Amino acid sequence: MSTIGRTVSIKGEVRASEDITIEGRIDGPIACDDGAVVLAATADVTGDIAAREITVFGRSAGQLLATDVVDIRAGATVASQVVSKRFILGDGARFDGRVEPQHLEAALRVAKFQQKKSDEKTSGVVSPSFGHHKLPNEPSN
Repeated sequence: MSTIGRTVSIKGEVRASEDITIEGRIDGPIACDDGAVVLAATADVTGDIAAREITVFGRSAGQLLATDVVDIRAGATVASQVVSKRFILGDGARFDGRVEPQHLEAALRVAKFQQKKSDEKTSGVVSPSFGHHKLPNEPSN
């Protein structure tokens, strides 16, 4: 499990291949296809979240797409469209949105397409911390 701490603020896409807990602020999408995403009480996320399980204790604005369950706990504030097989809304949670379990398969296809499109855009980009990435038609050294 990884944690993005409460003093961390990220603007951009976050991808994880293991369960992740968000305590800080994220402005952008979060993808954790086979894992769980937990938004702690201090979390403030603006962007779509795609994961197996999503549990919200903090604030979220954006589509929540889960292949298993979205669980919005007491004290959470969520303004979103929820697409998931199961949806749990705890006492004391604030939810402004809609729940659409019937659109899960279509939403998963769209999310995968958008992720692939994002991958294609970022190939060949120079990263300040990791140097030059090989371009698609660039000869190898």
